[in-house]
Formats: sequence, C-alpha cells, structure tokens
Amino acid sequence: MFKSSTTATLLSLGVALSAAASADLAQAAKRTITMVAVEAKGGTTVDKEPFPTAGLPEGKGYELEAPNAEGRWEVSAYRWEPNQIIVNQGDEVTLEILGVNGAEHPGVIDGYDVSFTVKRGQLTTVTFTADKTGVFEFRCGTHQPSMVGELIVLAGG
Repeated sequence: MFKSSTTATLLSLGVALSAAASADLAQAAKRTITMVAVEAKGGTTVDKEPFPTAGLPEGKGYELEAPNAEGRWEVSAYRWEPNQIIVNQGDEVTLEILGVNGAEHPGVIDGYDVSFTVKRGQLTTVTFTADKTGVFEFRCGTHQPSMVGELIVLAGG
C-alpha cells in the first residue's frame, strides 16, 4: 500500500510540475543578455610556426599581420560573444553590449527594425520584442564576415 500511495503522489507531483513549467513557457518573459564586442587575437614567431600562406576571407573581420623584423606575426578576428541568442516569441529582449575591442561596431538585426552602434568602453543597450519566429542574423557592418551571430526566436507555447 505504501508503494502505491507514494507512486501516486510522485506522479501527481510530476504532472503538477510539468503543467506549471508549460504555463511558464507560454508566458512572455523579460530577458537580458550580456554581450561583448571583442577581438580574439593570437600570435607567434616564424621560428615556432611558419606564417600562413593561405589568405583569409575578404573584409575587416579577420586580420593577418605579416611577420615583423623579429619574425612575430599575429592573427585576429572580431566577434560578438555570445554569437547565438535563443529566446521565445513574445519575450522582451534586452541586449547589453560592452565594446571591448574596435572603436565602433554599427550593428543590425535582420528581420527586425533594430540597429545600434557599440563603441569601445561603452555599454550599449538594445531592447526589442521578439515578435517573429525564426533565425535572424545580427552583424557588425564593419567587421565582416566574422562578426556575425544569430538570434533564434522559438514559437511560443
């Protein structure tokens, strides 16, 4: 008898928790995502690694500096971090973006009427309602093709 009673209680609790979780998912939420505009950078000397012979994609998103007089070369790429944001349809989304590297990053989110400019040393706040489902690209107009991300808006419950 104890087993049946305990099992029934646990099943009831599980159903109640599942229903509560489903109700929460169906409601729009306020979501704040903290981001940074950064330049990932690395380098070495030609005595440790040869300078790459293959070129990088066109644009200002990637930089490859030839070896200097001491043989040191560097490579870098600009990027949004994180570069993938997942929200639910109906959510009020606030992006708080800190400019760390690069003087300026003029950004847009395709499919939404959202544009913004991130500057080094400043926090840029962008707020919008995620009212359309799908995958939407956000990008810096200066540092292509590397400074690109995606906003994924899932259908509401």
